[in-house]
Amino acid sequence: MSLSARTAGALLFGAIVLSAVAATIVAPHPAGRQFSNFQYAPPMRPYIVDEDGRWRAPFVYPLRLADRLERRFTEDRTRPMPLRWFPPSAIVWVDESAEGAGPWLPLGADPLGRDIFARLVRGARLSLGVSLAAAAAALLLGAFLGALAGFAGGRVDDAVMRVADFLLVLPAIYVVIVLRGSMPLVLTTAQVFWIMTAVLAVVGWPYPARGVRAIVSAERRREYAEAARAIGAGPLRILLRHLLPAARGFLGVQAALLLPAFILAEATLSFVGFGFAEPTPSWGVMLHDAAQAGTLAEAPWLLAPAVAIVLTVLAVHLVAGRGNSMSPEADRIR
Repeated sequence: MSLSARTAGALLFGAIVLSAVAATIVAPHPAGRQFSNFQYAPPMRPYIVDEDGRWRAPFVYPLRLADRLERRFTEDRTRPMPLRWFPPSAIVWVDESAEGAGPWLPLGADPLGRDIFARLVRGARLSLGVSLAAAAAALLLGAFLGALAGFAGGRVDDAVMRVADFLLVLPAIYVVIVLRGSMPLVLTTAQVFWIMTAVLAVVGWPYPARGVRAIVSAERRREYAEAARAIGAGPLRILLRHLLPAARGFLGVQAALLLPAFILAEATLSFVGFGFAEPTPSWGVMLHDAAQAGTLAEAPWLLAPAVAIVLTVLAVHLVAGRGNSMSPEADRIR
């Protein structure tokens, strides 16, 4: 993976995370606000050149409902609406006090007339938050159990690896659905967040655990580990200071694999009704709403959360990717 591709991935992932963190500043409207007569409204792109060919500050043309049955909208090019920058509630928004003004919908509106962009950036908080928390928990749990198994050996090793093997042979997504389905369906958003985090961590920990166990098992027989033991270092110090650092590269790879998998898992759970639910915005909930609408050919902008998922997964893999021509031995030489 070239440096430029990795940099592009880092910038893309950083932009996605930043938009999620600053969702209340970035989004021009609240996620649950409904605009009458704007159901299925198309995206409204900003302009800097008006109808007369004159350059001016960024503006948009308000949408007018031309045909309700056909859900057809037209731009009112006689009333350009200026965009304000850095007001208290958003980075950029429409001056709705202007005559004939309406909402600015950068990515269009959903079947209820809600701003898709506002729901997308606010939904990123939940979708990315669950995925990041679950990946961190799976890595910590897997590193702990894998290091314990590799360092202790014997029955402890056998017990941990048998549990890991049992979880690995099961189809992960069905295990997640069964675990979540066995819990109460009516929960608060916070409860759903932490339950999904726990369920995904339980399913994901065997993957890093197996690799950490193999690394620790091999490293504890090396000369530096024996030397540390000979000078009186305790087992915990040897494990934390000498053996686990050898698994940092492997854990980084596992993080790059688990994070996209958990993003898709959250979207799947919310899509089938076992995750977040309306009116809470998440990428899975938005995809469920898009599927319920049944008019994706006429309103493809409803698939914006699917595009966000693809871009996030792509960004993670670009950041974590390595060049095929560079072997591990060559990396160590460099």
